[in-house]
Amino acid sequence: MKKIIYPTEIGVSVVHPTDELSIELTAKKAVPNGVEYKIIEHTDIPSDRLFRNAWEYDFNKNGSITINLTKAKVITKDRLRADRKPLLEAQDVLFMKAQESGADTTAIVAEKVRLRDITKDADTCTTTDQLKALSCEE
Repeated sequence: MKKIIYPTEIGVSVVHPTDELSIELTAKKAVPNGVEYKIIEHTDIPSDRLFRNAWEYDFNKNGSITINLTKAKVITKDRLRADRKPLLEAQDVLFMKAQESGADTTAIVAEKVRLRDITKDADTCTTTDQLKALSCEE
């Protein structure tokens, strides 16, 4: 099945035509005026949507949709920040309880530092598979 793609400010927009109109007419109706588009096979669209907002397509060549690694790192950092928020909050509670009881806080502090620094790991990744593997879980 054919799909229509065109560039947007945040990446690549994908139009899924129906059988009501020809694909060319669908493109004329769906794609903003003056914007270049391509008709591609649905198999040329990545099935993994994790880095959807990092998709790019070189409209000057007949290539495939690629993932901009810099944008994928930003997406990964945002995911990690959301994942670590409740974990940091839990560590804050443990820290306060430990301080109140006079217990050692060394392990709690180390975990909080690890969680705060987790987004730095995305900067060293060179593939999207490495970015996907990053997790706040130990």
